[in-house]
Amino acid sequence: MAKLAKYTLLQDAKTKRWTLKSDSTGQTVKSFASKAAATRGGVLERAVSKSGTVKIKKRNGKIQEERTYPRKRDPRASKG
Repeated sequence: MAKLAKYTLLQDAKTKRWTLKSDSTGQTVKSFASKAAATRGGVLERAVSKSGTVKIKKRNGKIQEERTYPRKRDPRASKG
C-alpha cells in the first residue's frame, strides 16, 4: 500500500486566511477565507486529490483533528 501524502490546514498569521500546505514541500495547495469553508463537505478531499491525510489545526497552532482521505484508508487501530 502506498504512503498517503500529508497536509496541514492552518491559519496564516499575515493574511488570516486558512491555508492547506503540503508537509513535504511546504507549498500552499489551496487557500480559504474561513476554516468552515475549508472543512465543509468534500472540500478538503478534493483539495488533496482524494488521497492523503490532513491535520487540521486550531488558531493557536494545536492539532484539532486529523482526517484521512479516502476514509477507508483510515487506520483501524490508533492510539487515543
